Amino acid sequence: MKFTPDPQIQFASPDRIKAFQEARLAETMQYLAEHSPFYRRMFKDNSIDPLSIKKIEDLRKLPLTSKDDLQKFSNEFICVEKDEIIDYVTTSGTLGDPVTFALTEADLERLAYNEWLSFSTAGCTRSDIMQLMTTIDRRFMAGLAYFLGARKMGMGIVRVGNGIPELQWDTIRRIHPDCCMVVPSFLMKLVDYASHNGIDWRGSSLKKAICIGESLRDADTFALSTLGQRIHDVWPELELYSTYASTEMQSSFTECSAHNGGHVPVDLIIVELLDEDGNPVVPGQPGEVTVTTLGVEAMPLLRFRTGDICRMYTEPCQCGRNSARLSSVIGRRSQMVKFKGTTLYPPALFDVLDNIPEITNYIVEVYTNDLGTDEVLVRVGCDDQSDAFLKKIKDMFRARVRVAPSVSFEKAEYIAKLQMPPMSRKAVKFIDMR
Repeated sequence: MKFTPDPQIQFASPDRIKAFQEARLAETMQYLAEHSPFYRRMFKDNSIDPLSIKKIEDLRKLPLTSKDDLQKFSNEFICVEKDEIIDYVTTSGTLGDPVTFALTEADLERLAYNEWLSFSTAGCTRSDIMQLMTTIDRRFMAGLAYFLGARKMGMGIVRVGNGIPELQWDTIRRIHPDCCMVVPSFLMKLVDYASHNGIDWRGSSLKKAICIGESLRDADTFALSTLGQRIHDVWPELELYSTYASTEMQSSFTECSAHNGGHVPVDLIIVELLDEDGNPVVPGQPGEVTVTTLGVEAMPLLRFRTGDICRMYTEPCQCGRNSARLSSVIGRRSQMVKFKGTTLYPPALFDVLDNIPEITNYIVEVYTNDLGTDEVLVRVGCDDQSDAFLKKIKDMFRARVRVAPSVSFEKAEYIAKLQMPPMSRKAVKFIDMR
């Protein structure tokens, strides 16, 4: 599969971007018709001529690819011989059994370019030093991608991995990194450690954090979320950038300095936002992020439903890019909760809990009650377990999301164990038992 990067295309006119993507789409359809057992069968079963898909609008003629397809027919998505595969990774398994993904040498080059583009969008340069506060092992694609992208840019890199505030601060003291890759809530743990150990975190070398896994901004206004605001309040010198990605997409959407959504890497991916019936949503309305990868060799995907709900913005950005932008993830379609007549997504609950400083940690559980409807239980780790504090929590839920879930006070150590099951690569804050 020919990988055709063009970092300048994001600054071209919308018509030029569309023409570029459609040329790459034609190449992708030809490649799938020749090499993909899964998509060849799909084309045959649905009497589709893949070479007739020439325009982005033509994608609507095609069936959607689901996570269930990937789990059931994973090997049928592989388009290359086994000896061409260089790297194996898996998805996180948040919504089911993890899916194995294979990458060729060309895919690793594409991955490096994707993160080079991401870091460039966030204003990084080769003169920067990047501290990786994310794992590079445990079958995790993103950690490797960050390393490859920083290496392609020519940045200095220090691979510390996740956790261990003491080691993170020792590294900052020794090497003076300018920027970091991090899960944003971990920044609060760094501040807490620094405040208890006499470290001047605000005067440190770190000036930029590229954040994954948790929303930093409101999907409608781009204002900082509760978590983002708490970080900014205690560390205003640190500029926060969001990046959103997934293993399946092999692409990332990263904020520029305008902080008004993650730019779509238009030379790497085509994005549609669809409603529950698979139809395009009205511009500005939330929809499921559905992607067609461009230039992927081992496991390309066609109209893959990610399960993530976002908004898309298409007006030109003040940074000069004309690529579309995605909001932060509003929620996952499969995790939507119907609670007391109100539709909720877990991030809305997280935002309330993140705004209560007395809470050390928490986990949200959803289950089906005796009436067959959704029930929400929030397990909270904190020192104050009084009735007055319970009332405060419930009042904040009612003020922000109109309904109040059940609340159970637990020891913070117990919540911490629930958040990190043995096979997990990242903290779990939502458990769906329906």
